Amino acid sequence: MSTRATLLTVIGVILFSLASDAIFVMKETERAVLLRFGALETADIAPGLHFKMPFADEVKRFDGRILTLDSETQRYFTVDKKPLNVDSYVKWRIKDVALYYTATSGDERNASDRLAERVRTGLRNEFSRRDVYEVVSGQRDELMDNLTASLSEVMQKEFGVEVIDVRVKRIELPGDVSNSVFQRMSAEREVLAREHRARGREMAQGIRADAERQAVVIRADAEKTAEEIRGEGDARATATYAAAFNADPEFYEFTRSLNAYRRAFSGKDDVLVLDPSSDFFKYLGANDGKD
Repeated sequence: MSTRATLLTVIGVILFSLASDAIFVMKETERAVLLRFGALETADIAPGLHFKMPFADEVKRFDGRILTLDSETQRYFTVDKKPLNVDSYVKWRIKDVALYYTATSGDERNASDRLAERVRTGLRNEFSRRDVYEVVSGQRDELMDNLTASLSEVMQKEFGVEVIDVRVKRIELPGDVSNSVFQRMSAEREVLAREHRARGREMAQGIRADAERQAVVIRADAEKTAEEIRGEGDARATATYAAAFNADPEFYEFTRSLNAYRRAFSGKDDVLVLDPSSDFFKYLGANDGKD
């Protein structure tokens, strides 16, 4: 190969290297800063194709997705001096790229260590203001929300990191603490159950009293209606008897006498001792039905 060909090949390689070093592509999942001679030149480069000065500019890339930090099990003490073994995790991402780079030198491990330290401090402070019951069930969600908000504010201001969520995966109670918590929760549930039963008995008494009152009213109305119907029937019967008697008093009296004879002589062994001239035998001794 001639000297000229070798020179052209070297020049081509150099130009290709310069061109390759001058072009870079940013992904949607990445965040980056551009350094020129080691100094911060451009922060938060947008996704797409970009150009930079070869050898002078350097691109620092960071993961722009939501990251998860699992903390090691830590022991915290509540306000009543009860120890709790707590496992937690944090969801976070880079919010301010320039601040993140200057505060952590772009080292994700450095940022994770700072964040873990702040989480431990925040959990310790939150647990120390609450008792076991409030930490385990009563105010657990409120505790996590308060910690997330305060931690996110501090981390954004100091490290350019947004804390999205802080959650407790598991809380282990020592044996004596577990028993005391269970007894307290059982006692509170028993109190609640008694309140529900008392409320139910009160409602049942009210329902029974209302039903009895309605029954009394219904019976009274029924008896009133029955008396009215009975009185109306008696009035009609009396009117019928009166009308029949007034239509033919003699025949009515004769019919009543026959009914009396039938009732009096219904038995074969019946014996009556009466005066033959009494009114009872009025129609038995008359030839024409007249005295």
